[in-house]
Amino acid sequence: MRDYKLVFTGPMGVGKTTAIAAISETPPVSTEVANADASIAKATTTVGLDFGQVTLDNGDRLRLYGTPGQARFDFMWKILVRDALGFAILIDNSRPDPLADLAAYLDGFAGALQQMPCAIGVSRLPSHPFPTLDDYARGLAGRGLVLPVMATDPRNRDDVVALIETLLMQIEALDEKIAP
Repeated sequence: MRDYKLVFTGPMGVGKTTAIAAISETPPVSTEVANADASIAKATTTVGLDFGQVTLDNGDRLRLYGTPGQARFDFMWKILVRDALGFAILIDNSRPDPLADLAAYLDGFAGALQQMPCAIGVSRLPSHPFPTLDDYARGLAGRGLVLPVMATDPRNRDDVVALIETLLMQIEALDEKIAP
């Protein structure tokens, strides 16, 4: 059995803690505290990390880490993404400027993007259809990036599994490319 590390990141309130809780086989570890940021209508916020785990069919284990969403905790982003196989950026399409949110996380994880696969999960598309997934793809292309972008409800186990499977497929493709 081998352990692998995947990281969920994105703005505060996007659903990182919820996504990990939706699929973790064990009760997730969370470092949530009362939210002191009055500009965000959310009772609690992650200040350290979230952690959960999933066992794959072959017995390997995925260790799932969630970053804090606030930029003032960006030092944790670099710590948590270290030695990860890949990471997912979650974006809430109902926020005022979700494309700017994505740009901030692409910038914050620029070093990791050069070394590991990434997938983008966009939530709240049914109630907030703009920007579209194509708009996200165009924004990525403008940065010279080709990353999978998919609708993801972090409360829905199947959606979170699909996001992780997308990351795992990228990892497998890279492994095959390195060692055919």
